[in-house]
Amino acid sequence: MDIETIRDICKNLPSVTEDIKWGNDLCFMIGGKMFCVTPMNTPLRVSIKVTDEEFGEMTNLQGIIPAPYAARYKWILIEDVNIFSQKKWEYYIAQSYNMVKSKLSKKELAGL
Repeated sequence: MDIETIRDICKNLPSVTEDIKWGNDLCFMIGGKMFCVTPMNTPLRVSIKVTDEEFGEMTNLQGIIPAPYAARYKWILIEDVNIFSQKKWEYYIAQSYNMVKSKLSKKELAGL
């Protein structure tokens, strides 16, 4: 897995924008809300939102930790990007996107 593949997966989802925040983090957003974040330096690490159930399970896996500053919102930091297959990456990124999108207001959704 590399940053370009993560970028391609994110950008293939509808109405996704990207921005660089905090000087070095590439952030993918829907309606201005982040659903995937990765630092632009190496080693590649990726933060995404997961379900409550997955949060407990996944943070027990080696290579995945609660995301600093965002764990209370059920975000994980994947430190070993080879832990998932391409298909799993597509699934979890799309799931994070859909979870964030579902929290947007009708007005925000209409503006997409």
